[in-house]
Amino acid sequence: MTLIQAIIIAIIQGSTEQFPISSLGHAAIVPAILHWPLDLHGEMFLPLLVMLHLGTCIALLVFFWRDWVALFTGAAGRHGVTIQMDSIRILALLIVATIPAVLIGGLFEHAIRSLFGTARYAAVFLTLNGVMLLLVDRMRAGLLPASNRSLASLGFGEALVIGLFQCLAFFPGLSRSGACIVGGLLRGLSHENSARFAFLMAQPVILAATVLEALKLRHAPPQPEQMHMAIIASIVAAVVALVCTGILMRYFRDHEDWALRPFGWYCIVAGVAAFAYLSF
Repeated sequence: MTLIQAIIIAIIQGSTEQFPISSLGHAAIVPAILHWPLDLHGEMFLPLLVMLHLGTCIALLVFFWRDWVALFTGAAGRHGVTIQMDSIRILALLIVATIPAVLIGGLFEHAIRSLFGTARYAAVFLTLNGVMLLLVDRMRAGLLPASNRSLASLGFGEALVIGLFQCLAFFPGLSRSGACIVGGLLRGLSHENSARFAFLMAQPVILAATVLEALKLRHAPPQPEQMHMAIIASIVAAVVALVCTGILMRYFRDHEDWALRPFGWYCIVAGVAAFAYLSF
């Protein structure tokens, strides 16, 4: 892998991890279309994968640090009893929502990606991701509950359902953030609150995945040039992810009525085009 290739992959990771268009799907499709001889599951790619996830996680922590401070200081009782109870509840909801990803990911992630990890499968699932986004956005016209609920009003069963939606991202091409946002919308959250819950929930999941991947490096220590390239790529991914998170949160705040439609149409067009190109 060249430095230019690593930077391109970092830009893809930093943007598509935040936008509901599947980072894993793009990571499978783009190198295949560009005919890059990269093994995304190989030992040579592992240091880059670890650092890209670390960069994305740091970007989310930087963007949402005020939310975490408010939650933990609130839970400690510094802002009154009502806020304390709401803060404790939200933290508990986040824990419940991460349980499915930990259990299902640990048991089935490797098998799912082994079966569906090719670029053509990713193109199919990317198309389905677009259909999912469009369908749920249209359902908001009157079939879904009102979108003015707060995060603290969620039930633990509802948080578990959102966590189950997150597990769709084990299929390359289905977006983790998109699936979580869809899960939140189905429970009556706004686009902004759905995205906020999705990104807060993502941070411990991404951090845990980074630690697990980093442990694999014990068996194949990276060369210095690999680490230098991975560090540069992680910085690029972090900057792109930080910018894209800010853009997305503002966008959701200003476009509540049709926020997912552009992403849905993009996924359908990109998925169909990629599948046709890779097939013929």
